Amino acid sequence: MMITAVVSTKGGVGKTTVEANLGAFCADAGLRTLLIDLDPAQPSLSSYYTLVEEAQGGIYDLLAFNDANPVRIISSTSIPNLSLIISNDVNNQLNNLLLQAPDGRLRLFNLMPAFKDHFDLVLIDTQGARSAMLEMVVLASDLVVSPLQPNMLAAREFNRGTLQMLDGLRAYERLGMKIPPVKVVINSLDLTNDAKMIEQSVREVFEGNTEVSVLESTIPAAVVFRTAVSQGKPAHRLEYRQPTDRESPSALAIVRRLAVELFPQWRDRFEGLTQEVVKSIVKGAR
Repeated sequence: MMITAVVSTKGGVGKTTVEANLGAFCADAGLRTLLIDLDPAQPSLSSYYTLVEEAQGGIYDLLAFNDANPVRIISSTSIPNLSLIISNDVNNQLNNLLLQAPDGRLRLFNLMPAFKDHFDLVLIDTQGARSAMLEMVVLASDLVVSPLQPNMLAAREFNRGTLQMLDGLRAYERLGMKIPPVKVVINSLDLTNDAKMIEQSVREVFEGNTEVSVLESTIPAAVVFRTAVSQGKPAHRLEYRQPTDRESPSALAIVRRLAVELFPQWRDRFEGLTQEVVKSIVKGAR
């Protein structure tokens, strides 16, 4: 089971959109995929896709009561192979609970083995601010994906917030824990010279860094990703053909390339999700 956190200490960089589209793509490729909504302030992931079966509990039950019973806390979405643990921390109590608990930052790490036999991939959405909960998610993960918009404010916040948070977790390495590698994905990349310059600068900063790397894959500022959010559908299902009026490739090709780069162990599955296969999935879902 691969556990991946989608992280940024700055809000509004597209974490939920990236995770929702990546998760649905992996599910369509046949991976048993679990989304976890750990953003109590803006639990958008919990309502991104229609739920066909909603569990009684959610993330509060998991973390407050150590309840990892799939029947009680895991909901089923309208997309086969895609499950969800909703954010039900309505009073935003979990962060204080984790701060006070002796095992606070290690709680999710200790609970995740309960899902090992049920899922191939776990994707965790997080709040856009540094917190005990965010640090807990990072310590429980095998990989961190950090969307970064190509503007100087986002770049500075990534350097100040996300990287400082990771440095602050180095002490846990003395307990035998590993800080996961960070993969930066440039999100909402437009064709302006300013955006291209910032993208190049970010790549140069982390060139040769063994802990933080910038993915070759980028996500363009394409309307289809906003449409996907509005309709609550995966972008790759909305646009599996190459648009004739756009230079960037189809949403299917964009998300597939991202998935292959992040999870090369499943390359064959991802490359098997061709335009014709997705077309048949879309027809079957109608």
